[in-house]
Amino acid sequence: MVEVWAAVAGASVGVASAGLTGMNRQSQQGRDSLIRLTTAVDNLASRLDVLHADIRTRDQEIFARLANLEQSVARLEGHSNRN
Repeated sequence: MVEVWAAVAGASVGVASAGLTGMNRQSQQGRDSLIRLTTAVDNLASRLDVLHADIRTRDQEIFARLANLEQSVARLEGHSNRN
């Protein structure tokens, strides 16, 4: 009878340690996934900042050219100062 209880206790310890190892592995994988996702979001945020700056610069150039063209057309039409 003692052997049966020893076997049950040994099996219980084995199952418990396997469960804890599995939980620890899942926890580590969760931390790794969180780090990867955080890094990816930071990378996307920096790329969006660069894109936003590029779009702003392009828009300033386009509107400056458009203002020059509008002034040229106004001069050709004979208008004095059209904004």
